[in-house]
Amino acid sequence: MQAFSCLEIGPIFRALSRNKVSALLIALQIAVTLCIVVNAVHILLERRAQMARDSGIDEANSFYISSTGFAADFNQQVTIQTDLDAIRALPGVKDAMQINAIPISGGGWSMGLQTQPGTEFDGVGTAVYMVDEHVLQTLDLELIAGQPFQDTDIRWRQGTQRDWPAQTIVTKALAENLFPDDQYQDVVGKTVYINDDEPILIQGIVDKLQAPWVGWNRVENAMLSPEKTLFSTSTYIIRTEPGRLDELMPKVEQLLADSNKGRVVRGMRSMSETRERSYRRDQAMIKVLSTVMITLTLVTALGIVGLASFSVNRRRKQIGTRRALGASQGSILRYFMLENFIISSVGVLLGALLSLGLNVVLVESLGLTRLHWYLLPIGMLALCLVGLLAVLGPAKRAAAISPAMATRTV
Repeated sequence: MQAFSCLEIGPIFRALSRNKVSALLIALQIAVTLCIVVNAVHILLERRAQMARDSGIDEANSFYISSTGFAADFNQQVTIQTDLDAIRALPGVKDAMQINAIPISGGGWSMGLQTQPGTEFDGVGTAVYMVDEHVLQTLDLELIAGQPFQDTDIRWRQGTQRDWPAQTIVTKALAENLFPDDQYQDVVGKTVYINDDEPILIQGIVDKLQAPWVGWNRVENAMLSPEKTLFSTSTYIIRTEPGRLDELMPKVEQLLADSNKGRVVRGMRSMSETRERSYRRDQAMIKVLSTVMITLTLVTALGIVGLASFSVNRRRKQIGTRRALGASQGSILRYFMLENFIISSVGVLLGALLSLGLNVVLVESLGLTRLHWYLLPIGMLALCLVGLLAVLGPAKRAAAISPAMATRTV
């Protein structure tokens, strides 16, 4: 095979030079396909990794529901406490609490925390969850340092209120972003500032809790504020025992609807459904990119088949002459396979350069990460194999040409 390849390399290049436009078009097609496919796969891997991120809560057994009062005598504070007591008393409910925003839902509160007071210091962005002393049990959070909230820490927040409680619990990621030079355990007891100069003491750190915005580059930054809200709408998040979510969702909805006729109960949704809705765009992007990759690869393969078939039909008498002079079917087959391998090699080398260039543009314009080192060699190998498989059919037809073809005049 090696000796044969060395002997045939000259005739192959001469044959390609006589049909260089078609060969260059196929090589360019392979290059563009590699460029797009490799970067598309990179984006898919990033999206799938984002979609698989742990939100930090017990999604499989959690749901939420909202209550909006409209009656003239509607007492928000009494209703909230009555609702939570009734929900927590239901068999199968692990815990429940009021919350101002739902993780990975797409909507919520955000603030900036500073390590020093004053407007001249930059803040670190964070999601804000207003919760009570049931937060660790309800969200299934792991406290890895410090102390949890106590009942005496919780206050009621009015809709127009702008000040903040004296203490907070933050995620490990937020603690590391605020104090990058310290171990997260050492952050407990330190003071941060909100609204430029209002101090808040960090009294605890939880391992993980994602913000509501799944596309945010600091989605792991979150703080827990010990307060219940007296806003127009109250949202309750409920965690059930494993396997009892579907049973308890309608029960909780009915309980709230029956207990107070002066309000509207709405927006009940499981966390699993919330995750699906929040990542719907990513799912659509994955489908679109997958379709584009498959289509491009098929079009490239068809182009290779077309070029090889054209080459075989144009050189039928030449192939017949070689067969009459003693060339075996295997040598004819290897000739066309080698010819295609040369074209594919030029294409994938050019495609590698285009892939790196496109990735640089994507990194600078869209904030994507750099290509994983292994994607290019895998992509190059895959497209070379696609080329060899695509040319196999026409090459077999060429090898099957009879030596008698050399004697024909047409």
